[in-house]
Amino acid sequence: MKKIFSILIALMMVGCSQPSDDGNGPQKPSEPVEFKKFADEDEIKVMSFNVRTDSSSDGTNGWSYRKSACVALIKDQRPTIIGFQEAQFTLQWSYLKEQLKDDYEGFGVSRTTGKESGTGECMGIMYDKNVVEKLDGGTFWLSETPNEPSKGWDSAYTRSSTWGLFKHKPTGKTFFYINTHLDHEGNTARIEGMKLIAKRFEPYKDKHPIFLTGDMNADMTHKAMQAIKDFMWNTRIYAPTDLTDFKGTYNGWSAKASNKMIDHIYCRKGAKVVEYHTITEKYGSAKFVSDHYPIYAIVKL
Repeated sequence: MKKIFSILIALMMVGCSQPSDDGNGPQKPSEPVEFKKFADEDEIKVMSFNVRTDSSSDGTNGWSYRKSACVALIKDQRPTIIGFQEAQFTLQWSYLKEQLKDDYEGFGVSRTTGKESGTGECMGIMYDKNVVEKLDGGTFWLSETPNEPSKGWDSAYTRSSTWGLFKHKPTGKTFFYINTHLDHEGNTARIEGMKLIAKRFEPYKDKHPIFLTGDMNADMTHKAMQAIKDFMWNTRIYAPTDLTDFKGTYNGWSAKASNKMIDHIYCRKGAKVVEYHTITEKYGSAKFVSDHYPIYAIVKL
């Protein structure tokens, strides 16, 4: 009897353990019960959304078939702030800004030219202007010369980060927000890119809440993610176990979603993560809003 009791206690301890991003991989939590979906007055809802650049090879998954669904998703989800990846400046970024202008303002530049024009992809940030006020912001490049458009290390493409300092109107608190897209080929570029982000924003960790979103092209155990583990938490891990998920974020246009969790939302250590969600819900007539599922986290300021 004593042996059976000990086994039961051990099983209970395993069931209550916290998923980890220390390199050992996450433990799958129980299925979510019910999401509240929207942020309370003292909270912020952060979203990351790789909208997939427009490509003729995508056929009926092309941008023209998905763009209204992307807008519908954002209007329905009502994030406080959102970071986009792969949004072509003229075609996609400009469209999203125009369609959402009643509630959102946004900023960002072409990653290839550093200008507010052209066809290059934009790591744009949009924010609910009714809730958030922009105080400062800009763009830097993930390279050895971060102050100018440039490729770094072994990167296949020019990669950049857009950042902003914001004031949350309901609470009066200020926070930093960084949005990025790490390279899909260059392993050194992913690691060094995250080190650069950490070097720039870690000095503020005791002064402001800090949020980081992006398509990292790496899971949470990758060495690139370890570069920020000393001052930031992965929100999918630190949300309550019944209000989070560990679904793959890259679907590749297939209903059988992959288990690749390569899109992430991080927040400063010590923050209270209220919930995390991978948005697999369908919007409009589009089969998919993107080849990535958007994700969001609600965090108490």
